[in-house]
Amino acid sequence: MAENGVNSGTATFDKPKVELHVHLDGAIRIETILDVAKRRGITLPATTVPEMTSLCSMDKPGTLTEFLGKFNQYMHVIAGDREAIKRIAYEFVETKAKEGVIYVEVRYSPHLLANCRVEPIHWNQKEGDVTPDDVVHLVNEGLKEGEKAFRIKARSILCCMRHMPNWSMEVVELCKKYRNDGVVAIDIAGDESLNCETCPLHREAYEEAEKSGIHRTVHAGEVGPSSVVREAVEVLKAERIGHGYHTIEDEVLYKQLLEQNMHFETCPVSSIMTGACDPDFTKHPLIRFKEDKANYSLNTDDPLILNSTLDSDYQAAKQYMGFTEEEFMRLNINAAKSCFLPEKEKKDLLNQLYEAYGMINDTSF
Repeated sequence: MAENGVNSGTATFDKPKVELHVHLDGAIRIETILDVAKRRGITLPATTVPEMTSLCSMDKPGTLTEFLGKFNQYMHVIAGDREAIKRIAYEFVETKAKEGVIYVEVRYSPHLLANCRVEPIHWNQKEGDVTPDDVVHLVNEGLKEGEKAFRIKARSILCCMRHMPNWSMEVVELCKKYRNDGVVAIDIAGDESLNCETCPLHREAYEEAEKSGIHRTVHAGEVGPSSVVREAVEVLKAERIGHGYHTIEDEVLYKQLLEQNMHFETCPVSSIMTGACDPDFTKHPLIRFKEDKANYSLNTDDPLILNSTLDSDYQAAKQYMGFTEEEFMRLNINAAKSCFLPEKEKKDLLNQLYEAYGMINDTSF
């Protein structure tokens, strides 16, 4: 796997791609972390790119807890710093353009990058002057400048955190405030053992989102059981499922979601490294999704921590799961159809793909 976004050599699938599940704070360049730390006078346990890479990334499958622990190595460097927050958004767009992505939805928790008007303040930061609202504004600016410079389209999704239900209503309000300024949906991430039935604040936020016409995706069935996916669909009214591998353990639910054409945002490399799936790629639930012609996309999740690129996920699918060029085209078209752009922009995106893939605009594809 290559470092920092750009694979050497030719890509496994070198046609335009759509990516729907990637975390901004899990896609930061190591060079940027070192650079910002130096500017801010923050001492890090490593001073070179290779040393810092090994501290921030996983080199073998572990647990989700171990995976999430990696954020502690660098988030305090970026959080609470206006220049850094805007910079990571801008550089993210550049990385994706180099990976052949023409449309991306990037997600993050505004509260985890703030150091003001947020309770508690994360990453042992001192209180500052960057609010969650400021974070969204800065990310939007960085993404917009990146779009202009690299000629791709980027939108964002704001995340609630399962362990912080008191943030969720503010997240939905930020989605509403910035809905015409780059924010296209709400998400909920974090520990799947904390169900939303017992956290009415998450449920209320999602009810408000649905009522206000805010699109909804939910991390579910990654390391958690299929019951979390059922809750996402029935209680939170999710339109897409983040990961969703364990859905196949409940045949009734799985068949129902296939019939509904529910979109699964799958992240093959991530699913192995977090221990969400069997470390043997040839036993991956994605193979079942492919055989059943399910609606899903391929995504990187947290490329910094996985020390991967989008090509790593395509490579794994091709090498171990029998994916073909035709399947790669199908899943990108499904990703475009399931993205959270307004209808007209979605149609334009689809036409761009049909043209690049040499296909007639076939709505039944």
